[in-house]
Amino acid sequence: MPRIAIVGSCITRDLWPIRGGGAEALLYVSRTSLPGLLSAPMTGFRPSDELPGDLHQHEHKALVADLRKTALGGLIAWRPTHIVFDFIDERFDLLSVGQTLAANSGEMVRSGYRTQPAFDAVRTVPRLSEACERLWLEAASEFAAVVRATPLARTQLILHGARWADRQRLPDGRIMPIENVEIIGGQGADIADYNALLDRQEAAFQALMPPMARIDAGAFRLADSEHRWGLSPFHYVPEYYDEVRRQLVAMPGLADAFSDRLAEPSAPAA
Repeated sequence: MPRIAIVGSCITRDLWPIRGGGAEALLYVSRTSLPGLLSAPMTGFRPSDELPGDLHQHEHKALVADLRKTALGGLIAWRPTHIVFDFIDERFDLLSVGQTLAANSGEMVRSGYRTQPAFDAVRTVPRLSEACERLWLEAASEFAAVVRATPLARTQLILHGARWADRQRLPDGRIMPIENVEIIGGQGADIADYNALLDRQEAAFQALMPPMARIDAGAFRLADSEHRWGLSPFHYVPEYYDEVRRQLVAMPGLADAFSDRLAEPSAPAA
């Protein structure tokens, strides 16, 4: 049976809860960035014994993994047969303190952790800055070396080519533009800028990594105004997920990827 890991975002994870069961059997690494995945743990960070703010368990788990840097080791230990990458979570600014880089995700903001002394000297690296892009490219090269030097070298790599939708479908079927897009906390975003960033990231990643398959459902890239997680440029209509699922199931070893017979995890999800 396939052992599937996702290094990415809900656009790939949602293939299971939205279009078929089994999400609990996936290793899901999210709310991080390649530079953060490979950086040092945050010195002095202390996770709360109780869920901070309004975070859910899986959100807190992903945030703590990003700060303690446990996700990469967990990914290698999981020994997946397939890894699906998508870079939609590569939209958050990075937080830099000491040797640590972490995503300034919505979960980070909602957690209240930035009031801890460990964050006193933190500085922000804007996502669309040259500095952030340079950090990302360096991390992509390092990650490719990790893949080649570990059991991940035997894994089928899959890139989910994703972009932000600039149009939404309303309940009555009308297609309308998406306006007033935000990242977090009122931070505005230009869809074209972030799609251009994704173009560059995917091209660089494919050039650095071992050969990988690619899935792309761009023909169905519409936001769903009634999506279960709310309207967003990357919360798509059901047809999008159906097409990605169709392409995945057609790949070697993934015919049973959406059955409830997926292998149970033997390592904790990051």
